[in-house]
Amino acid sequence: MTTPRLATTPAPPGDRAAPPGLRLRLEDATLGRPGAAVLHGLDLDVAPGELLTVVGPSGCGKSTLLRTLAGLLPPLGGRVTQDGAPVTRPHADRALVFQEDALLPWRTVRANVELPLAVRGVPLARRRALAGEWLERVGLGGHLTRYPHQVSGGQRQRVQLARALVGEPRAVLMDEPFGALDAQTRAGMRTLLVEVLRGTRATVVFVTHDVDEALFLGDRVALLGGAADSGRVLDVPHPREHTAHDAAATVALRRQVLESLGM
Repeated sequence: MTTPRLATTPAPPGDRAAPPGLRLRLEDATLGRPGAAVLHGLDLDVAPGELLTVVGPSGCGKSTLLRTLAGLLPPLGGRVTQDGAPVTRPHADRALVFQEDALLPWRTVRANVELPLAVRGVPLARRRALAGEWLERVGLGGHLTRYPHQVSGGQRQRVQLARALVGEPRAVLMDEPFGALDAQTRAGMRTLLVEVLRGTRATVVFVTHDVDEALFLGDRVALLGGAADSGRVLDVPHPREHTAHDAAATVALRRQVLESLGM
């Protein structure tokens, strides 16, 4: 296990230090639905504060893995834990971010970000202040009173990211969050994600089809779906360094990942 290498920067919005990230573990886990298991005997240990990317072909179980970690799907076998305690249901400690933004169209951008705080009973003034601060952080401070249909797809994903982080989750589970975006917007969102995660201390599990995205974002990359290497986890030599795309170590790892997955 390598030491997580997310940069340390000032804490995110709020008046106290961010909570520590969760340790997420799967031990000999079988995942899926009764009669339709898609992952068998999976062992995975995600360190607190680590950004783990997960790659594999469609249908290999990437989304199933995230939903299990989120507490939406119980494991069919083995153990799934956070900090040693079984994951049995959804919890505010674990935020799930989807490819579709799932914003409520009748709520403003700010009201969408406030939603998880409202559910927890945070007073109106406090949740408005926190939502406004997070929207500033993702570059949407001037869009507080707009509605989802009045902003672009990339901006809606920024709103979703702010909504996921405003409640200070200890783990963020991201299911192809940039998959529907054009290439330029997607590249910008990767950079934004790195920036807004700094200082949160959150553990991140990020599912993607894009191997280059996985090798840019991740401290490590987990392979799912390869006949021989499913469940294998590899260190990323230069996480979150744009200039490392053509570095020899990155090129070699890219080749290894593609060959392992038969891609």
